[in-house]
Amino acid sequence: MVNYSEEEGLNSSYTYTLSQDMNGFIWVGSDNGLFRFDGKEFKQYNKKNGLKNIEVLSSHQLSNGEIFIVSFLNDFAYLKDGIIVNSDVNKELKKIHFEHNPSVYIHQDAIYMYATGDPKNIYMYRNGKVHTIPISISNSRSPDMYTFSFDLSNHLLYFSDKNIKKNIEAYDIITKKKTSCNISLEKYTMVYRKDDYYIFKNKGKIDIYKLYNKFTFKKIQTYFTNEKIQHVLVDNNYGIWLCLEDGGVLHFKQTLLDNRKLSDPIKFLDKYVINSILVDRDNNIWFSTQNNGIYFITERFLKSYMHLPIKNNSSYITAIAKNDSGVFLGYNEAKSGIYNANIIKDITFEENRKIEHKAIFSEGNTVIFGLSRSIIQYNTTTHQKYILNSGDYNPKNVLPYTRGSALICSSAGLAAYNYSTHRYSPILQQERIYTALLYDSDSLFAGSFKDLYKLDVKTKKKTLFLEGYYFTDIKKLKHNVYVGATNLNGIILFSNNKVLKTIAQSNGLLTSQIKKIEVENENVFWASTNSGVSRIEIRGTDLKINNFTQTDGLPSNVVAGCVIKGDTLFAGTSKGLGILSIRDLLSQQKFINKRVIINSVTIGNREFFNVKQKLTGQTPNNNIIFNLSFPDYASQGKISYKYKIEGLNNHWETSSSPKIILNAIPPGVYTFKVFGIGYNGKQSYASSDVSFEIEPKFWQTWWFKFLMIILGASVLCILITLYFQKKRNKKLETLYYEKKIAELELQAIKAQINPHFIYNCLNSIQFLLYKKDYAETENYLDVFSQMIRKTLHYSEKTFMPIQEEIEYLSLYLNMEKLRLKEQFDYSIHVSETVDKSWTIPSLLIQPFVENAIKHGISKLSDRKGEIDIRFDYMDTSLCISIEDNGNGINNKDQTSIKSGSFGVKLSQKRIETFKQLFETNITLVINNLSEEKEKQGTQIKLYITPYENQNTSLHH
Repeated sequence: MVNYSEEEGLNSSYTYTLSQDMNGFIWVGSDNGLFRFDGKEFKQYNKKNGLKNIEVLSSHQLSNGEIFIVSFLNDFAYLKDGIIVNSDVNKELKKIHFEHNPSVYIHQDAIYMYATGDPKNIYMYRNGKVHTIPISISNSRSPDMYTFSFDLSNHLLYFSDKNIKKNIEAYDIITKKKTSCNISLEKYTMVYRKDDYYIFKNKGKIDIYKLYNKFTFKKIQTYFTNEKIQHVLVDNNYGIWLCLEDGGVLHFKQTLLDNRKLSDPIKFLDKYVINSILVDRDNNIWFSTQNNGIYFITERFLKSYMHLPIKNNSSYITAIAKNDSGVFLGYNEAKSGIYNANIIKDITFEENRKIEHKAIFSEGNTVIFGLSRSIIQYNTTTHQKYILNSGDYNPKNVLPYTRGSALICSSAGLAAYNYSTHRYSPILQQERIYTALLYDSDSLFAGSFKDLYKLDVKTKKKTLFLEGYYFTDIKKLKHNVYVGATNLNGIILFSNNKVLKTIAQSNGLLTSQIKKIEVENENVFWASTNSGVSRIEIRGTDLKINNFTQTDGLPSNVVAGCVIKGDTLFAGTSKGLGILSIRDLLSQQKFINKRVIINSVTIGNREFFNVKQKLTGQTPNNNIIFNLSFPDYASQGKISYKYKIEGLNNHWETSSSPKIILNAIPPGVYTFKVFGIGYNGKQSYASSDVSFEIEPKFWQTWWFKFLMIILGASVLCILITLYFQKKRNKKLETLYYEKKIAELELQAIKAQINPHFIYNCLNSIQFLLYKKDYAETENYLDVFSQMIRKTLHYSEKTFMPIQEEIEYLSLYLNMEKLRLKEQFDYSIHVSETVDKSWTIPSLLIQPFVENAIKHGISKLSDRKGEIDIRFDYMDTSLCISIEDNGNGINNKDQTSIKSGSFGVKLSQKRIETFKQLFETNITLVINNLSEEKEKQGTQIKLYITPYENQNTSLHH
């Protein structure tokens, strides 16, 4: 039984009626407001929440979800969407007025209220509106009327006259007609109704009636009690509860539907005055009390307590054992009990001596009770008691040994006791032993405060087996497999040479502090603890653990030990003997047949109580709080929540807090899924889901982001373009200066070529004058003057057409022929693939022609010289060849030509300058024809390949 009071959050001293709403919440009316309980927390509604009067008598849920609140002094209110609406907010509530506390009848979304004494009106509240139904059932002769029932379906109000003994009457509120019924009420009789059943209470007597045909009451039975009944309550299962004036409540096994004579009831809470009783949807029972909060017991506990009514079954049990005679109980005093056939027979060893039982051993008709300061042997047949001479040491345990003997574990050692001869045989002395087990004919396991030893009975030699374990009990499961209970390390499975498995709280046990072991079969055993009992089943390498507590019917979670007889588990607890069906215990549902209630969702600064509506928020107010409840009262507050946010992540999180807080949720549509986890790790059968949306600000929308991406890309492109433009401008600027430098260099080269050419011509004129060949000199000067004009003209140009280059070369060659007396002939050929309008670098060819005359033709003596100049186009390149029939050159001569001729040097510099300025590839090739074509002479070739993307019109 669980008590909820101020420590648990029920901040009141006086509790009135209890009710349960459609979501499963428990509502408590009290002298300090209205409380809502969800199994874990109490939520209080008081003056600051809108109650004008915090003395709340009752609360009633209507089908539309409203909670109607009945307070003292006509201060009615109702709770809607988490907000209390009082008569200051809704003036309709001020229409309701009573001089005394009214009776209440609920029908769907309406509540009907009327006075029990001489009512003048029936008030109906529905959806914020109050309707008044006037009635008139009293007369001037008898104004004191007692109204005890309202039948809405037949619109009848039942009443009796308190002053005159007459039959009950039924008043039709529509026709105003009165109809007399077949029975009358005695004076001071109170009537309680459950559907068609009526219970009349008068002092210590109750009469149960059933109503037939609206006006005929038929008595079912009568029950008398010597105790004063304060009031009668009928729960939703038609169970009858009698609340007593002097404290306590009586409950009958039978219900109103059983149509059987009421047997003697069971009494609960005899020290407390009970105001209200509620049986919730799970058949758990709630009691509201005067000055002691509320009490709660589970359905299983009630069944266990009701169906095995052992009158003296409330002692603190510290030891338990069994044999064919029954179940033996040892208490925390010098008294024991034997349970058999639903009766516990007490055995008193010493009156009023507080020495507790440590252990009980039973075999045949012999039972040995090991108390903390004495050991008593008891015969179940003769009922004789024999006090063993246990010496000056304290017994710790009494355990099976060989047939006809038991092991006595004590603070002074280990001894074998023959209970037929009453003789002791010391096995191990001066050693504190708590538990022992015979595992071979001459070998024992013996457990001290810390370690487990192997002990040879004959030689008395002990060997340390397991160090650091405090064994409280050891049992054999099967051949060479033993199970030990430890005080700190859970359960140890071991053989006679090693530990096989450790089972602790982390594996699913209620606790790692184990008191006793009870073996069901070679694969199943039970562990008793201060937190309940656990059933452990070994399935190969796996384990199945079922935990059972007070929720499952144990009188208390403090279990000293348990024994099994057939399908029945007998558990010795601090509040008596628990007798439970193992089959029923194992038939527990795997899931809790409930779902989590999402009370409200707060998004930003807005709280939504109706979670079915569209839940939206917007950045930056994107913090979310889910206010949860899981009204599984059998879990007794041990509730947690498993949840995830679909759309955000797929990981399940677990929290013991009923408030799930999520911070800074990004924009999107999400679904919150949550399971409730209750007693024994069970979870709700289905998740509770709610969808919500976090809307983005305009700068978080996809179109804005897309626009920003485009804008950013555009800005980036502009910046990149500007960067490369700047880099290109800088490069162009550099190229411009380089070009200027190259042009100046080219002009300098041309300036060098012109004096060189003039110098050569003047030498020729000087030579003619020296020979006094004046006519030839005159002719030469005429050609020379033309040549000078053209040289000066072309030296100002960078490029010149091929046609003009041919004319210039012809003029130069004619001049040289005059100088050399027709010593050579020349020819100039232009291929059909060459357009004479193509341009080439000016004055590029002349130095090579001059070099052919000077080094090739001028040295001939045996033949006339020939110079052949050709312009051809092949493979996208313009090829210009200058070929002579001189003596030819070798590699050494090539080097001398390239390095010794000033004109050729200048031409090579011009070639490099053209490459730099116009990205034009000009290649110079010098061939010795005697090596390649077996004839005399030298061939110079110039390959000109223009840069395709430059608009220089070079040979194009």
